[in-house]
Amino acid sequence: MKKLRESLWNKVFTYDIDLYTRYLWNRMEDFSTLILGETGTGKGAAAMAIGKCGFIPFDEKTGCFTESFINSFVSLNLSQFSENLIESELFGHKKGAFTGAQKDRSGLIREADGGTLFLDEIGELPLSLQKDFLRVLQEYRLRPLGSDREVKSNFRLISATNRDLNEMVKKGQFRKDLLFRINAFMLSLPPLR
Repeated sequence: MKKLRESLWNKVFTYDIDLYTRYLWNRMEDFSTLILGETGTGKGAAAMAIGKCGFIPFDEKTGCFTESFINSFVSLNLSQFSENLIESELFGHKKGAFTGAQKDRSGLIREADGGTLFLDEIGELPLSLQKDFLRVLQEYRLRPLGSDREVKSNFRLISATNRDLNEMVKKGQFRKDLLFRINAFMLSLPPLR
């Protein structure tokens, strides 16, 4: 647990606080984090600790932060949704894009703009959506379902899984390039037993 706390601290601030303040505080979206661990080990709590520690400017005139720490963290457990719903939840949709789409929905990727997107159970992301999600991570642009234009969203990604993603890559169930992209920094949580 001590090593885990040190890893979390280093993920938030790096080993050198001066390096963080000079170069990294406004580029945290470039460093995706993958959290590995068994069910119930606190992957969500670790993600929240990292995600809510991003830089938020302080307005000295009002004596408040310019944004809410809570609003800068958006999460989705991918194991709770079907493939079609995952696509809509992540990318959003336009009214009429599919049966039941009665109004526009921005999607969680756009809601995370300027903050952190936490995808729990990333191993459940359908193979058919992995290419589109990889494109979003590379270009920070996406096209909501039913839309004819792209929108930008700049966010930091934290993902978690209890599955062996390397084994899934070998079996053709998870894209190798996506695994590389989501794994700039990896944390392994120890089993609670």
